[in-house]
Amino acid sequence: MKNAGKIILTYTLIMLAALAVLYFAFQNILLQIEQVPSVSDSEMEMYKKIWEGLNASMCESRQRIFICLFVFWLFILAAGYLFILFNYLIYIKPVKDLEKYATEIAKGNLDVELKMNRNSSFGTFTESFSLMREELRASKMREVAAQKAKREMVGELSHDLKTPTATIQATCEVLQLKYHKKLDNLSDEKEKAELESELEKINIIHNKSQTIDQLVGNVFRATLDDMEEIKVEAQEKPSEMIEGFFRNLKEYGNIVFENRIPECLVLIDPLRMEQVIDNIVGNSYKYAGTDISVGFDETEDKFIRITIRDFGPGVPESDLPLLVQKFYRGRGSSGKSGYGLGLYLVKNYMERQGGGFEYYNDKGFVAELLVKKV
Repeated sequence: MKNAGKIILTYTLIMLAALAVLYFAFQNILLQIEQVPSVSDSEMEMYKKIWEGLNASMCESRQRIFICLFVFWLFILAAGYLFILFNYLIYIKPVKDLEKYATEIAKGNLDVELKMNRNSSFGTFTESFSLMREELRASKMREVAAQKAKREMVGELSHDLKTPTATIQATCEVLQLKYHKKLDNLSDEKEKAELESELEKINIIHNKSQTIDQLVGNVFRATLDDMEEIKVEAQEKPSEMIEGFFRNLKEYGNIVFENRIPECLVLIDPLRMEQVIDNIVGNSYKYAGTDISVGFDETEDKFIRITIRDFGPGVPESDLPLLVQKFYRGRGSSGKSGYGLGLYLVKNYMERQGGGFEYYNDKGFVAELLVKKV
Protein backbone atom coordinates (compact mmCIF):
# COMPACT_ATOMS: atom_id res chain seq x y z
CA MET A 1 0.00 0.00 0.00
CA LYS A 2 2.92 2.34 0.73
CA ASN A 3 4.41 1.74 -2.75
CA ALA A 4 1.04 2.44 -4.38
CA GLY A 5 0.79 5.69 -2.41
CA LYS A 6 4.22 6.74 -3.63
CA ILE A 7 3.26 6.01 -7.23
CA ILE A 8 0.04 8.03 -6.91
CA LEU A 9 1.86 10.95 -5.28
CA THR A 10 4.57 10.98 -7.96
CA TYR A 11 2.05 10.79 -10.77
CA THR A 12 -0.03 13.61 -9.22
CA LEU A 13 3.03 15.89 -8.90
CA ILE A 14 4.03 15.26 -12.52
CA MET A 15 0.53 16.04 -13.76
CA LEU A 16 0.37 19.22 -11.64
CA ALA A 17 3.75 20.31 -13.04
CA ALA A 18 2.47 19.72 -16.58
CA LEU A 19 -0.64 21.77 -15.81
CA ALA A 20 1.48 24.61 -14.42
CA VAL A 21 3.71 24.67 -17.53
CA LEU A 22 0.65 24.65 -19.76
CA TYR A 23 -0.95 27.51 -17.82
CA PHE A 24 2.11 29.78 -17.89
CA ALA A 25 2.72 29.06 -21.58
CA PHE A 26 -0.79 30.21 -22.46
CA GLN A 27 -0.53 33.27 -20.26
CA ASN A 28 2.50 34.53 -22.25
CA ILE A 29 0.93 34.16 -25.67
CA LEU A 30 0.24 37.78 -26.74
CA LEU A 31 0.40 39.58 -30.07
CA GLN A 32 3.10 42.29 -30.23
CA ILE A 33 3.05 45.60 -32.30
CA GLU A 34 6.33 46.94 -33.51
CA GLN A 35 6.82 50.67 -34.20
CA VAL A 36 6.84 51.33 -37.99
CA PRO A 37 8.43 54.76 -38.81
CA SER A 38 6.82 55.15 -42.24
CA VAL A 39 3.31 54.99 -40.86
CA SER A 40 1.46 58.11 -39.84
CA ASP A 41 0.00 58.61 -36.41
CA SER A 42 -3.56 58.21 -37.62
CA GLU A 43 -2.69 55.00 -39.40
CA MET A 44 -0.86 53.79 -36.28
CA GLU A 45 -3.93 54.44 -34.18
CA MET A 46 -6.00 52.45 -36.60
CA TYR A 47 -3.50 49.58 -36.53
CA LYS A 48 -3.56 49.60 -32.70
CA LYS A 49 -7.34 49.29 -32.67
CA ILE A 50 -7.12 46.38 -35.12
CA TRP A 51 -4.43 44.65 -33.00
CA GLU A 52 -6.38 45.20 -29.82
CA GLY A 53 -9.40 43.56 -31.44
CA LEU A 54 -7.27 40.68 -32.63
CA ASN A 55 -5.70 40.30 -29.12
CA ALA A 56 -9.14 40.28 -27.47
CA SER A 57 -10.33 37.66 -29.93
CA MET A 58 -7.12 35.69 -29.33
CA CYS A 59 -7.58 35.83 -25.53
CA GLU A 60 -11.06 34.38 -25.87
CA SER A 61 -9.72 31.64 -28.17
CA ARG A 62 -6.84 30.98 -25.75
CA GLN A 63 -9.23 30.59 -22.83
CA ARG A 64 -11.42 28.19 -24.80
CA ILE A 65 -8.38 26.18 -25.86
CA PHE A 66 -7.03 26.17 -22.28
CA ILE A 67 -10.37 24.95 -20.95
CA CYS A 68 -10.36 22.17 -23.55
CA LEU A 69 -6.80 21.27 -22.66
CA PHE A 70 -7.64 21.38 -18.92
CA VAL A 71 -10.55 19.01 -19.48
CA PHE A 72 -8.22 16.77 -21.46
CA TRP A 73 -5.68 17.02 -18.58
CA LEU A 74 -8.37 15.98 -16.10
CA PHE A 75 -9.23 13.05 -18.34
CA ILE A 76 -5.57 11.98 -18.51
CA LEU A 77 -5.27 12.42 -14.73
CA ALA A 78 -8.35 10.28 -14.07
CA ALA A 79 -7.24 7.70 -16.62
CA GLY A 80 -3.82 7.54 -14.91
CA TYR A 81 -5.43 7.03 -11.51
CA LEU A 82 -7.62 4.28 -12.90
CA PHE A 83 -4.60 2.66 -14.54
CA ILE A 84 -2.67 2.76 -11.26
CA LEU A 85 -5.69 1.38 -9.35
CA PHE A 86 -6.12 -1.39 -11.91
CA ASN A 87 -2.48 -2.44 -11.66
CA TYR A 88 -2.60 -2.23 -7.87
CA LEU A 89 -5.66 -4.46 -7.60
CA ILE A 90 -4.56 -6.95 -10.25
CA TYR A 91 -0.82 -7.19 -9.60
CA ILE A 92 0.47 -5.29 -6.56
CA LYS A 93 -2.22 -6.11 -3.94
CA PRO A 94 -2.23 -9.89 -4.58
CA VAL A 95 1.55 -9.92 -4.22
CA LYS A 96 1.33 -7.92 -0.97
CA ASP A 97 -1.41 -10.22 0.34
CA LEU A 98 0.67 -13.27 -0.48
CA GLU A 99 3.71 -11.70 1.20
CA LYS A 100 1.72 -10.89 4.37
CA TYR A 101 0.11 -14.35 4.32
CA ALA A 102 3.48 -16.08 3.95
CA THR A 103 4.86 -14.02 6.87
CA GLU A 104 1.98 -15.12 9.13
CA ILE A 105 2.48 -18.74 8.09
CA ALA A 106 6.21 -18.43 8.85
CA LYS A 107 5.30 -17.12 12.33
CA GLY A 108 3.21 -20.25 12.92
CA ASN A 109 -0.18 -18.52 12.67
CA LEU A 110 -2.05 -21.16 10.68
CA ASP A 111 -5.52 -19.78 11.45
CA VAL A 112 -5.14 -16.77 9.14
CA GLU A 113 -7.05 -17.09 5.86
CA LEU A 114 -6.22 -15.69 2.43
CA LYS A 115 -9.22 -14.57 0.36
CA MET A 116 -9.32 -16.41 -2.93
CA ASN A 117 -9.87 -14.43 -6.14
CA ARG A 118 -9.93 -16.67 -9.18
CA ASN A 119 -10.07 -13.64 -11.53
CA SER A 120 -6.69 -12.46 -10.23
CA SER A 121 -3.55 -13.45 -12.07
CA PHE A 122 -2.41 -15.01 -8.78
CA GLY A 123 -5.61 -16.98 -8.20
CA THR A 124 -3.93 -20.37 -8.64
CA PHE A 125 -1.14 -19.36 -6.22
CA THR A 126 -3.74 -18.27 -3.67
CA GLU A 127 -5.50 -21.63 -3.87
CA SER A 128 -2.20 -23.50 -3.51
CA PHE A 129 -1.22 -21.41 -0.49
CA SER A 130 -4.61 -22.07 1.10
CA LEU A 131 -4.28 -25.83 0.59
CA MET A 132 -0.77 -25.70 2.05
CA ARG A 133 -2.05 -23.82 5.11
CA GLU A 134 -4.81 -26.36 5.71
CA GLU A 135 -2.33 -29.24 5.48
CA LEU A 136 0.11 -27.52 7.85
CA ARG A 137 -2.71 -26.72 10.28
CA ALA A 138 -3.97 -30.30 10.26
CA SER A 139 -0.43 -31.58 10.72
CA LYS A 140 0.17 -29.21 13.64
CA MET A 141 -3.10 -30.25 15.31
CA ARG A 142 -2.11 -33.91 14.96
CA GLU A 143 1.28 -33.15 16.44
CA VAL A 144 -0.22 -31.23 19.37
CA ALA A 145 -2.72 -34.03 20.03
CA ALA A 146 0.08 -36.63 19.92
CA GLN A 147 2.26 -34.61 22.30
CA LYS A 148 -0.65 -34.09 24.68
CA ALA A 149 -1.49 -37.81 24.63
CA LYS A 150 2.16 -38.66 25.25
CA ARG A 151 2.42 -36.22 28.18
CA GLU A 152 -0.81 -37.58 29.67
CA MET A 153 0.38 -41.15 29.27
CA VAL A 154 3.76 -40.38 30.89
CA GLY A 155 2.03 -38.48 33.69
CA GLU A 156 -0.46 -41.28 34.31
CA LEU A 157 2.17 -44.03 34.24
CA SER A 158 4.50 -42.02 36.47
CA HIS A 159 1.81 -41.46 39.06
CA ASP A 160 0.52 -45.03 38.85
CA LEU A 161 4.04 -46.36 39.48
CA LYS A 162 4.09 -44.58 42.83
CA THR A 163 1.59 -47.02 44.34
CA PRO A 164 3.53 -50.27 43.66
CA THR A 165 6.84 -48.66 44.66
CA ALA A 166 5.23 -47.43 47.90
CA THR A 167 3.93 -50.97 48.50
CA ILE A 168 7.39 -52.42 47.91
CA GLN A 169 8.91 -49.93 50.33
CA ALA A 170 6.28 -50.60 52.99
CA THR A 171 6.74 -54.39 52.62
CA CYS A 172 10.51 -54.01 52.85
CA GLU A 173 10.17 -51.92 56.00
CA VAL A 174 7.94 -54.59 57.59
CA LEU A 175 10.42 -57.33 56.65
CA GLN A 176 13.36 -55.28 57.92
CA LEU A 177 11.64 -54.81 61.27
CA LYS A 178 10.74 -58.51 61.43
CA TYR A 179 14.27 -59.66 60.58
CA HIS A 180 15.88 -57.25 63.03
CA LYS A 181 13.71 -58.68 65.83
CA LYS A 182 14.70 -62.21 64.83
CA LEU A 183 18.38 -61.28 64.78
CA ASP A 184 18.16 -59.90 68.28
CA ASN A 185 16.74 -63.22 69.54
CA LEU A 186 19.09 -65.55 67.62
CA SER A 187 22.26 -66.99 69.11
CA ASP A 188 23.16 -69.45 66.34
CA GLU A 189 25.82 -67.82 64.18
CA LYS A 190 24.91 -69.76 61.05
CA GLU A 191 21.23 -68.78 61.20
CA LYS A 192 22.28 -65.25 62.06
CA ALA A 193 24.48 -65.06 58.96
CA GLU A 194 21.65 -66.36 56.77
CA LEU A 195 19.24 -63.77 58.16
CA GLU A 196 21.80 -61.00 57.70
CA SER A 197 22.24 -62.08 54.07
CA GLU A 198 18.47 -61.99 53.55
CA LEU A 199 18.26 -58.63 55.30
CA GLU A 200 20.97 -57.25 53.05
CA LYS A 201 18.96 -58.26 49.99
CA ILE A 202 15.86 -56.63 51.46
CA ASN A 203 17.87 -53.45 52.09
CA ILE A 204 19.01 -53.44 48.46
CA ILE A 205 15.40 -53.80 47.25
CA HIS A 206 14.29 -51.02 49.60
CA ASN A 207 17.06 -48.66 48.45
CA LYS A 208 16.42 -49.37 44.79
CA SER A 209 12.68 -48.83 45.22
CA GLN A 210 13.43 -45.46 46.81
CA THR A 211 15.62 -44.56 43.82
CA ILE A 212 12.85 -45.60 41.41
CA ASP A 213 10.35 -43.59 43.44
CA GLN A 214 12.55 -40.48 43.21
CA LEU A 215 13.11 -40.89 39.47
CA VAL A 216 9.41 -41.47 38.82
CA GLY A 217 8.62 -38.39 40.92
CA ASN A 218 11.02 -36.28 38.86
CA VAL A 219 9.44 -37.48 35.62
CA PHE A 220 5.93 -36.92 36.93
CA ARG A 221 6.74 -33.45 38.22
CA ALA A 222 8.35 -32.39 34.90
CA THR A 223 5.41 -33.84 32.97
CA LEU A 224 2.78 -32.24 35.18
CA ASP A 225 4.38 -28.82 34.76
CA ASP A 226 3.87 -29.07 31.00
CA MET A 227 0.66 -31.12 30.96
CA GLU A 228 -2.66 -29.41 30.30
CA GLU A 229 -4.70 -32.10 32.03
CA ILE A 230 -4.81 -35.77 32.88
CA LYS A 231 -7.78 -37.60 31.40
CA VAL A 232 -10.68 -38.25 33.78
CA GLU A 233 -13.70 -40.18 32.48
CA ALA A 234 -16.54 -40.56 35.00
CA GLN A 235 -18.64 -43.70 34.47
CA GLU A 236 -21.61 -45.34 36.20
CA LYS A 237 -20.19 -47.85 38.66
CA PRO A 238 -21.56 -49.69 41.72
CA SER A 239 -20.73 -47.95 44.98
CA GLU A 240 -19.33 -51.19 46.44
CA MET A 241 -16.29 -50.69 44.18
CA ILE A 242 -15.22 -47.74 46.36
CA GLU A 243 -15.32 -49.87 49.51
CA GLY A 244 -13.21 -52.43 47.69
CA PHE A 245 -10.52 -49.80 47.02
CA PHE A 246 -10.15 -49.31 50.78
CA ARG A 247 -10.00 -53.05 51.49
CA ASN A 248 -7.15 -53.44 49.01
CA LEU A 249 -4.91 -51.05 50.97
CA LYS A 250 -3.66 -53.59 53.51
CA GLU A 251 -0.11 -52.25 53.35
CA TYR A 252 -1.24 -49.00 55.03
CA GLY A 253 -2.04 -50.55 58.39
CA ASN A 254 -5.42 -51.08 60.03
CA ILE A 255 -8.44 -49.53 58.24
CA VAL A 256 -11.59 -49.59 60.36
CA PHE A 257 -15.00 -49.32 58.65
CA GLU A 258 -17.66 -47.55 60.70
CA ASN A 259 -20.41 -48.81 58.38
CA ARG A 260 -21.05 -50.14 54.89
CA ILE A 261 -21.36 -47.88 51.87
CA PRO A 262 -24.98 -47.38 50.63
CA GLU A 263 -25.68 -49.58 47.62
CA CYS A 264 -26.26 -47.44 44.53
CA LEU A 265 -24.68 -46.36 41.26
CA VAL A 266 -22.12 -43.59 41.41
CA LEU A 267 -20.26 -41.50 38.79
CA ILE A 268 -16.55 -42.23 39.13
CA ASP A 269 -13.45 -42.90 37.09
CA PRO A 270 -12.29 -46.16 38.76
CA LEU A 271 -8.59 -45.50 38.17
CA ARG A 272 -8.73 -41.91 39.43
CA MET A 273 -10.93 -42.84 42.40
CA GLU A 274 -8.47 -45.54 43.42
CA GLN A 275 -5.63 -42.99 43.19
CA VAL A 276 -7.62 -40.51 45.31
CA ILE A 277 -8.21 -43.07 48.09
CA ASP A 278 -4.62 -44.29 47.91
CA ASN A 279 -3.29 -40.74 48.25
CA ILE A 280 -5.43 -39.86 51.28
CA VAL A 281 -4.94 -43.16 53.14
CA GLY A 282 -1.24 -43.17 52.23
CA ASN A 283 -0.80 -39.66 53.64
CA SER A 284 -2.54 -40.62 56.90
CA TYR A 285 -0.36 -43.72 57.20
CA LYS A 286 2.78 -41.71 56.49
CA TYR A 287 2.17 -38.71 58.76
CA ALA A 288 -0.13 -40.07 61.51
CA GLY A 289 0.80 -43.76 61.76
CA THR A 290 -2.50 -44.59 63.48
CA ASP A 291 -5.55 -46.64 62.65
CA ILE A 292 -7.64 -45.11 59.87
CA SER A 293 -11.41 -44.83 60.23
CA VAL A 294 -13.68 -44.81 57.16
CA GLY A 295 -17.38 -43.93 57.25
CA PHE A 296 -20.08 -43.48 54.61
CA ASP A 297 -23.31 -41.50 54.54
CA GLU A 298 -25.71 -39.96 52.02
CA THR A 299 -26.28 -36.22 51.67
CA GLU A 300 -29.53 -34.50 50.76
CA ASP A 301 -28.12 -33.27 47.42
CA LYS A 302 -27.57 -36.80 46.01
CA PHE A 303 -23.98 -37.37 47.01
CA ILE A 304 -22.24 -40.14 48.95
CA ARG A 305 -19.93 -38.64 51.57
CA ILE A 306 -16.84 -40.68 52.44
CA THR A 307 -15.18 -39.59 55.68
CA ILE A 308 -11.56 -40.71 56.16
CA ARG A 309 -10.11 -39.98 59.59
CA ASP A 310 -6.79 -40.63 61.30
CA PHE A 311 -5.94 -40.01 64.95
CA GLY A 312 -2.60 -38.29 64.59
CA PRO A 313 -1.54 -34.73 65.45
CA GLY A 314 -3.34 -33.28 62.43
CA VAL A 315 -2.03 -30.50 60.17
CA PRO A 316 -0.89 -27.09 61.46
CA GLU A 317 -3.68 -24.57 60.93
CA SER A 318 -1.38 -22.29 58.91
CA ASP A 319 -0.72 -25.15 56.44
CA LEU A 320 -4.34 -26.24 55.96
CA PRO A 321 -5.31 -23.72 53.19
CA LEU A 322 -2.17 -24.58 51.20
CA LEU A 323 -2.38 -28.37 51.19
CA VAL A 324 -4.13 -28.58 47.80
CA GLN A 325 -1.62 -26.34 46.03
CA LYS A 326 0.65 -28.02 43.52
CA PHE A 327 4.05 -29.05 44.97
CA TYR A 328 3.30 -27.63 48.43
CA ARG A 329 4.66 -29.59 51.37
CA GLY A 330 3.83 -28.60 54.94
CA ARG A 331 6.17 -28.24 57.87
CA GLY A 332 5.40 -31.75 59.08
CA SER A 333 6.73 -33.28 55.83
CA SER A 334 10.38 -32.88 56.81
CA GLY A 335 12.15 -36.22 56.45
CA LYS A 336 9.15 -37.75 54.63
CA SER A 337 9.22 -38.76 50.98
CA GLY A 338 6.77 -37.07 48.63
CA TYR A 339 6.29 -34.37 45.99
CA GLY A 340 3.46 -32.21 47.30
CA LEU A 341 1.07 -33.50 44.62
CA GLY A 342 -1.18 -35.96 46.45
CA LEU A 343 -3.94 -33.67 47.73
CA TYR A 344 -3.62 -31.40 44.68
CA LEU A 345 -4.53 -34.41 42.50
CA VAL A 346 -7.24 -35.52 44.94
CA LYS A 347 -9.04 -32.18 44.62
CA ASN A 348 -8.53 -32.08 40.86
CA TYR A 349 -9.78 -35.63 40.28
CA MET A 350 -12.80 -35.34 42.58
CA GLU A 351 -14.02 -32.09 41.01
CA ARG A 352 -13.64 -33.48 37.52
CA GLN A 353 -15.71 -36.53 38.49
CA GLY A 354 -18.50 -34.17 39.50
CA GLY A 355 -17.82 -34.53 43.22
CA GLY A 356 -15.87 -32.58 45.80
CA PHE A 357 -13.15 -32.68 48.44
CA GLU A 358 -12.99 -31.07 51.89
CA TYR A 359 -10.51 -31.51 54.75
CA TYR A 360 -10.03 -30.25 58.30
CA ASN A 361 -8.64 -31.11 61.72
CA ASP A 362 -10.81 -32.88 64.29
CA LYS A 363 -8.73 -34.87 66.81
CA GLY A 364 -6.62 -35.82 63.82
CA PHE A 365 -6.77 -35.14 60.10
CA VAL A 366 -10.16 -35.65 58.41
CA ALA A 367 -10.76 -35.83 54.65
CA GLU A 368 -14.25 -35.86 53.15
CA LEU A 369 -14.90 -37.06 49.60
CA LEU A 370 -18.19 -36.32 47.86
CA VAL A 371 -19.12 -38.83 45.15
CA LYS A 372 -22.05 -38.05 42.88
CA LYS A 373 -24.90 -40.59 42.78
CA VAL A 374 -26.51 -41.49 39.47
